[in-house]
Amino acid sequence: MSGLQPVRGTHDLLPEESRRHRHVEETVFQVARRYGYGEIVTPIFEFTEVFARTLGETSDVVTKEMYTFSDRSGESVTLRPEGTAGVARAFISGGLAQHLPLKVFYRGPMFRYERPQKGRQRQFHQVGIELLGVDQPLADVEAVSMAWRSLEALGLGGKVQLELNSLGDSESRAAYRDALVAYLDPFRSSLSEDSRNRLDKNPLRVLDSKDEGDRRIVAGAPLITQSMTPAARAFFEQVTGGLAALGIPATVNPRLVRGLDYYCHTAFEFTTTALGAQGTVLAGGRYDGLIGQMGGPATPGIGWAAGVERLAMLVDGVTPPERPVAIIPMGDAMAAMALADSLRAAGLAVEMGFSGNLKKRMARADKAGARAVVIMGEDEMARGAVTLRDLDSGSQDEVPLAALKERLLAK
Repeated sequence: MSGLQPVRGTHDLLPEESRRHRHVEETVFQVARRYGYGEIVTPIFEFTEVFARTLGETSDVVTKEMYTFSDRSGESVTLRPEGTAGVARAFISGGLAQHLPLKVFYRGPMFRYERPQKGRQRQFHQVGIELLGVDQPLADVEAVSMAWRSLEALGLGGKVQLELNSLGDSESRAAYRDALVAYLDPFRSSLSEDSRNRLDKNPLRVLDSKDEGDRRIVAGAPLITQSMTPAARAFFEQVTGGLAALGIPATVNPRLVRGLDYYCHTAFEFTTTALGAQGTVLAGGRYDGLIGQMGGPATPGIGWAAGVERLAMLVDGVTPPERPVAIIPMGDAMAAMALADSLRAAGLAVEMGFSGNLKKRMARADKAGARAVVIMGEDEMARGAVTLRDLDSGSQDEVPLAALKERLLAK
């Protein structure tokens, strides 16, 4: 019977939940449009190399979580686990370097094979933005500002906290890498197998370990701020100063890092305590080395992504759908369908009562949340009229068919 159930880690978005998801996506999109961003839609699957290059061969996503398979021609393809890689690939393959700065918004399903938990599924949805071609701190301020304004527009300003840190420039990261390896190497035998592998290939990834033993060791590790160059410090001061000037509250978290080498300067996360231990709802950062690493022209970039499922769980007061008008034909059903079509063309939401006696159809209209019912009795129709009942007030009167549309639009 397993074929009749959704695959573990996936679920159906029924109308009510789907409406909340759409509310999140459309709200963030409207904010992005105010910042000059246009929507981009990339394929749900890409050649596996796209993600292996961008997420790192040793990352958990690549080694454990990607949905990868060979297609009929033998090509290795992967369902996208995140959105940035596809945008970067589109930038390169589409020859978009002449269109810088490029400001894009995306939304849609992502796929990761991981343990399903609250607000996190194996097929999940994200909204996100990417800003390519601007290497100034001002771009970092704008990206964080847009994230904050998006959360505010969703009514979440009081439910989230902004944490940010600097990852420094390439010189800072090289110095920090050396300092981190020097600290961790004496603990090598006590680290988890994954962290021992990362210590040689990408030591900053050890800082992201979820292993409790690793976390206790990492708690005493040096901070990246101790390896920061003066130029990197100045860059970060301009970012924090810019956010303060905009009135955006932020906390510097020196333990917030990104393990991949193409990340630099600003890294940030919006977290909440309302969803339990898994509290990050939006995360982003600067990735000036990504497009060059993928084989494209050296291009600075910054972006962020947010989990739609988690945001939808936090949002209150989603605008309810338009209350429909219910039509109940007691005679000529085709005439009722023609009337419904005419009212819908005028912009009204209309629910058709297809079958059952008047009482059952009225009950269905009430369940559908109808604001009014149009009863098309044979006697009234012979007079070119219908009965209009207001379900809020309970009032009822006969209305000429010619005047019905105007009457309903006026309510």
